[in-house]
Amino acid sequence: MRDVRMKGFAERADVEEVERFLVEHTRVRGTEPVSLVECVGRVLAEDVAAEVNVPGFARSAMDGYAVKGEESFGASAYNPIRFRIAGESMPGHPFEGEVGKGEAVRIMTGAPVPAGADAVVMAEVCSEADGHVEVSEAVAPQKNVGEVGEDIREGETVLRAGRRLRAQDAGLLSSIGVAEPLCVARPRVRLVVTGNELLPAGSRPEGPKIVDSNSVVLRGLLTRDGAELLPFEIIPDEREPIAQAMQDPEADVVLVSGGSSVGKEDYAPQLLDELGSLDFHGVSMRPSSPSGVGRIGERLVFLLPGNPVSCLCAYEFFAGPTLRAMGGRGRAWPHRRVRRPLARKIASKVGRTDYVRVAEEDGQIIPLATSGASILSSTVRAAGAVVVAREREGMAEGEEVEVLLYDDDAIEEAP
Repeated sequence: MRDVRMKGFAERADVEEVERFLVEHTRVRGTEPVSLVECVGRVLAEDVAAEVNVPGFARSAMDGYAVKGEESFGASAYNPIRFRIAGESMPGHPFEGEVGKGEAVRIMTGAPVPAGADAVVMAEVCSEADGHVEVSEAVAPQKNVGEVGEDIREGETVLRAGRRLRAQDAGLLSSIGVAEPLCVARPRVRLVVTGNELLPAGSRPEGPKIVDSNSVVLRGLLTRDGAELLPFEIIPDEREPIAQAMQDPEADVVLVSGGSSVGKEDYAPQLLDELGSLDFHGVSMRPSSPSGVGRIGERLVFLLPGNPVSCLCAYEFFAGPTLRAMGGRGRAWPHRRVRRPLARKIASKVGRTDYVRVAEEDGQIIPLATSGASILSSTVRAAGAVVVAREREGMAEGEEVEVLLYDDDAIEEAP
């Protein structure tokens, strides 16, 4: 490997080349059972078929009285039909007997319909007194009765493998007695944050020191992308502790934030080359050109620049899609996309991919900056980003562009 410290890159790889490499070397993780209360957001690893009917019994669809439907025929407000109340059926406490001729059972919504009854008269058309109920509206058999398996039939496939579980999916799994659905294991990530100038997140900046913000941003992105962050701490710019952290045996992926460029104390690229393979270092993109990708055994290692915007950009292009794929999700960026006209042009360069932060004003898109990789506040002011492909020499004023939104509601779609 050529030592690029204090020298710069002789050449840079195209973004698409790095992306193809990552697709080729990404493997979906294994499976693990996950408790119902923790499964929302996880990816289902196998089809789930119901082993029971839901409901497993005929149940009342409303409060009222369970009767034999045909015995109510002819009932009206002027000619109510009288039934003797034989008892009641409540959710979890069914009527144990059988409804006989001329009898009714008081019943609540969701309670089992007793044997001998096949319909429920709603309470609003009934009048109860002296142990009897008068019914002033006829009901056909099966009226207001939910049949066995009305919701889910035994043997029915209710969820397919590859589905990212939602809250209502967890509820459905609970309803059929699945306590621990089998899910794709989350990729485990070791975050290696380096820098002698860094203070821990939450500290107050002082003197020549700056506060670590990259770990906070990356933690949020890892949560979004379904990864598990292993414990970490800020590491000094020294070879041995960086090398040790990069070889964490618990990690499926290592993210190195800082120490990955061409500075005198940027040890990570050399260490990666020594410990495994430095497959790419230097990418034709702006920002994030010092990014790198390599491997230590089966473990993928991403070299993310220390500058906050560059770190965010490199993660979104390379680490994020890889982690989502490892966890069974799609590689596509998880951003809502809208199309809007540019208020002014975006300058770029053929052969380089640009990640441009943009704001929105009066239905138009305004580029905030095409440089300034350390200006984290620009991502806060931005509604999202526009990616300029490497074959484009910028984008013209008035051109309609695709915006990757940072927030789902950052730009409201027109009705």
